[in-house]
Amino acid sequence: MRIIFMGTPDFAVPTLASLAGFGHEIVAVYTQPPRPAGRRGLDVVKSAVHRQSEILGFRVYTPTSLKDPEEQSRFCALDADVAVVVAYGQLLPEAILNGTRLGCYNGHASLLPRWRGAAPIQRAIMAGDDETGIMVMKMDAGLDTGPIAMEERLAIAPDMTAGDLHDRLMLIGGDLMQRAMAALGRDSLTLTPQPTDGVTYARKITKAETRIDFSGAARDVHNHIRGLAPFPGAWCEMTISGKPERVKILRAKPADDTGTIGTVLDDRLTIGCGSGSIRFLQLQKAGGNAMSAQDFLRGNPVESGLEIS
Repeated sequence: MRIIFMGTPDFAVPTLASLAGFGHEIVAVYTQPPRPAGRRGLDVVKSAVHRQSEILGFRVYTPTSLKDPEEQSRFCALDADVAVVVAYGQLLPEAILNGTRLGCYNGHASLLPRWRGAAPIQRAIMAGDDETGIMVMKMDAGLDTGPIAMEERLAIAPDMTAGDLHDRLMLIGGDLMQRAMAALGRDSLTLTPQPTDGVTYARKITKAETRIDFSGAARDVHNHIRGLAPFPGAWCEMTISGKPERVKILRAKPADDTGTIGTVLDDRLTIGCGSGSIRFLQLQKAGGNAMSAQDFLRGNPVESGLEIS
């Protein structure tokens, strides 16, 4: 089929590669414009999808908005059979949704209608879900409200981070979308309306919620940490050599020790929680590399009894 692909981050790249590898004609790729990077913002970085598209020789468009009638006309003039959307980063106007022969199909990283919205991977882990997945959905004007075409489920292991889950789902998503497009091309793809019960929204992660609150149960603190790892990273502040330091916690595990909330309980970086405790396993100081708790303690003495906030 003639496909317009719309995506931006690493998560979308396996789907683009899968569609191209199975012989579909990628008539154009839409992705977010290059962004300033570096400390001074002087470097300009193309998206992961943009870079991959150039390697594969695809035509790339990077409009800042699809509301412009000229952009909509250009999209429709591509005369595509279908548009495939994976983490594109823009809402699609109705003219775009209806701008191909068969519509727009989205690869979404949750079991809809649970976790509609921007951050389904992080929210599923932060909520303690034990299962998630990828769904291929035909898009409509709502926020992830369209009918479901295909799904693939995946168990969330107790220590899986958002980064771990992201990497698993992006590979599953590429295969699932390829199978969905093959069925669509055969006119054998069945669409099922989403249930009206069980709707939740995966709102965008904000900086305000990245600081660790040790007053909750250890299990909830653990879910918070792994749901934000590796990016943007849950963090706390601890005094090291007399200086307050912001430290990201990238991996941790619940422990049975009990003690004062937010206090270091032993020499293994076990911190008291509202119930139980949490043991830090991997940490990262601002501007530094991620390291194990053992390596961290070699250069950053943290004594038992220290209060962490």
